[in-house]
Amino acid sequence: MQERPNQEISVKEGEERMFRLLGTHKIMALASSVQDYVMVRNVSCLFYDGKIYFKTDKNFRKTQQLFQNPNVALCWNGVQVEGTAENKGFVIDEPGRKFEKLYEKYLKNSYNKYSHEDTEILIEVTPGFAELWDTDENGDAYQVFVDFRKGSAEVVSYD
Repeated sequence: MQERPNQEISVKEGEERMFRLLGTHKIMALASSVQDYVMVRNVSCLFYDGKIYFKTDKNFRKTQQLFQNPNVALCWNGVQVEGTAENKGFVIDEPGRKFEKLYEKYLKNSYNKYSHEDTEILIEVTPGFAELWDTDENGDAYQVFVDFRKGSAEVVSYD
């Protein structure tokens, strides 16, 4: 529960709210589709620099889908983000290796088991639209819609 924002908020305020709800890392459901064949699976995500990051094996079916259609949606506990996925290359080739350092810090067990595979690539998701569900101090539900592409954000009460 967060303080309800005013009806009109800036995209920056909406983005900050989204990343506050998500925190540093989450296991999120990732949806992707190619030729109307939809798949959903969990991925371990990290959040930094205004983007969502996860790693995956370059040979997995989900990765092959992302190569064909980069439009994705990610969801965790009332936070849904639609965006565009981009292959950033091998995890170990990221400048500054920020993902690798944060992955080890927040997801140590997974890091120890899977991070040293030579087929692991880094996927960066740029948010295009976000829908955030929350309740205020009175328990009243509301949604925050953030349209990054159009540069708009709004708060809508849910009756």
